[in-house]
Amino acid sequence: MFKRFRQLKQGLREMVISDQWSSYKEDDVGKATFVKETFLDDVWWDKVDYILASTSPIYDVLRKTYTEASCLHLVYEMWDSTIEEVRKVIYRNEKNAESEESTFYNVVHTILIDRWTKSSTPLHCLTHSLNPRYYSHEWLSEDSNRVRPHQDLELTRERMKCFKRYFVDVEVRRQVNVEFANFTDGREGFDDIESLSDRGKMDAKSWWLVHGAHAPILQKVALKLLGQPCSSSCCERNWSTYSFIHSMRRNKMAPHRAQDLVFVHSNLRLLSRNSPQYNQEETKLWDIAGDEFDSLDEFGILEVANLSLDEPELEVMFFNDDQEGGERH
Repeated sequence: MFKRFRQLKQGLREMVISDQWSSYKEDDVGKATFVKETFLDDVWWDKVDYILASTSPIYDVLRKTYTEASCLHLVYEMWDSTIEEVRKVIYRNEKNAESEESTFYNVVHTILIDRWTKSSTPLHCLTHSLNPRYYSHEWLSEDSNRVRPHQDLELTRERMKCFKRYFVDVEVRRQVNVEFANFTDGREGFDDIESLSDRGKMDAKSWWLVHGAHAPILQKVALKLLGQPCSSSCCERNWSTYSFIHSMRRNKMAPHRAQDLVFVHSNLRLLSRNSPQYNQEETKLWDIAGDEFDSLDEFGILEVANLSLDEPELEVMFFNDDQEGGERH
């Protein structure tokens, strides 16, 4: 809402100083005056900018993780970067030096750490440790405070917990530890120039497919984990589609037929991605928080509001068909 206000700032200001705005005073003078004073107040707009700047990093990481894309190996770093970005915004707004303490940031930091803790389970830490990018020179040089995952005490502790649960046999676990050591240190097959240079350039899963044969046990684990989403959103979308099809007006629909319609609807959406118009028209918004994280900046509020799964022709066909007891699919 604030983001939309910011985009329409000039239009909102012109609205409240226009002659037509005075007609609203007849209904409620107090509210009309309050709205006008608010939109013309530069201090209020500064607060809007501050709220947007401090919450955007949090909003972005939540949107990115609420997808069907494989991002389990990215969550740990995303939360780490988000907390640092929020800290910089708050300290810059309060004009505090790095050595000074911010009471407001301490409260926000506690909330974010609590949320981050839910995304730093042993499985998250192991998957993070298996991402070759975090051992590359490119990633480490972006921030002097960064260290390789195997040098991080928390990551190491949680990773070992995961190894112990995943590999019960001591001998197998010892072999996995040797493979992990070779992978992190770039030796015993991982010392190839292309293998090392590709760490910061290739997708994590692709890297393990190309260069991971020297650690067969670890490669199998890496390919499983690096292909995992970190959200149940794909399941929830199926349930939402089911509730759209099997509504109060269509509650006589047989379960097998509802399942067939959910299957058809979901697969039509998947097939539509292959059309050239998919990323250009309204169908682009079908996958908001889907496989890709995309910005909505280029879409107006009306386009978003008008997009719906509630197709009138489809609705009539479903409803009339069930009322008549037909078997048309």
